[in-house]
Order: sequence, then structure tokens, then C-alpha cells
Amino acid sequence: MAKFVFGMNLSLDGYVDHEEMRPPDRVLFRHWIEHVRNLTGSVYGRRTYEVMRYWDEDHPEWDADRHEFAAAWRNQPKWVVSGSLKSVGPNATLVGGDVEAAMRALKAKHVGEIAVAGPELAGSLTDLGLIDEYRLYFRPFVLGRGKPFFAGPRPPLRLVASDAIGEDTMRLTYVPA
Repeated sequence: MAKFVFGMNLSLDGYVDHEEMRPPDRVLFRHWIEHVRNLTGSVYGRRTYEVMRYWDEDHPEWDADRHEFAAAWRNQPKWVVSGSLKSVGPNATLVGGDVEAAMRALKAKHVGEIAVAGPELAGSLTDLGLIDEYRLYFRPFVLGRGKPFFAGPRPPLRLVASDAIGEDTMRLTYVPA
């Protein structure tokens, strides 16, 4: 059975906004490359998926690390939960209808780690008791606004690990209590 993991970079005050924070240092970016490379796949909400589609096409200004991340992302199976999209890109499957049944089937069918991408989707899956682990990557920014990491009430959690990644990131790993 697969494990659903929700993890994102977030500000010290709990917001996720890739446009407001400076890019990660090389160590943190390499961490994300390895993370994506080792996933069984990822489940995306519509908004996060649309942001991540950036990696579908090469850009001339990319360095080797960006090309490596894009290759890992493109190779990974993706499931996109959306009631409004009519189609999705390469290596992606559109999930509509009974999301709970689809996510339970996805967990049962696969082995390994499946990333959950997007705070609203993660909130819905949290409410259904489907998130197995939360990874909060705190970056040294205070945004004061934006999308909160936890889209609803925070579930009871138990800290299982903490570690520094790169020059400025602290990862806290929690499981449901």
C-alpha cells in the first residue's frame, strides 16, 4: 500500500507561495530532485498542477539542476484532481467524480510514496484520513498572507523527525497522532 505524503516549502508564518519566496539554495533544490525521482507518483490539485506544468517544457535559461528536476518530474506518474479541467498533460491522469474512492484505490494499487501537492487538496485528503505524513519545509520568510499550508483545522500530529536542509531550511516531519 502506498503512503500519501504532503510536503511543501512554507514561510515561518505558515504560508506557501513560490512566487514570494526566493528560490531554494542548491542543496534544497537537489533534495527536491531526489525526492521527486524516488516517488511512486504525485497527486495534484488543479492550481498546483497548473503551476508545475512549467516543468513540461525546457527553458533556455535553465542550469543542469533545473533540467534534471524537469526530467524527474516528467517521468513521474501524476494524478490531477479537478472538476474543471477537461484534459491534462503528459504522464498525467485526470481524477474527477468520487475523489475519495479514487484516492483509496490509488493507495491500495501502488507501493511507495505518493506526494500530495497543494494545500487545498491536502486539506480534503486530511479530512478523509488519507494523509500518512506531513513534511513542513520552513524557510526564513514571513509572508503575512497567501495560501496556508494547512487549509483547514490542523489535525492532531506527532513529530517524528526534524532536520536541516541546505543553508536556511528546517524540515519537520509529522504523522497523524
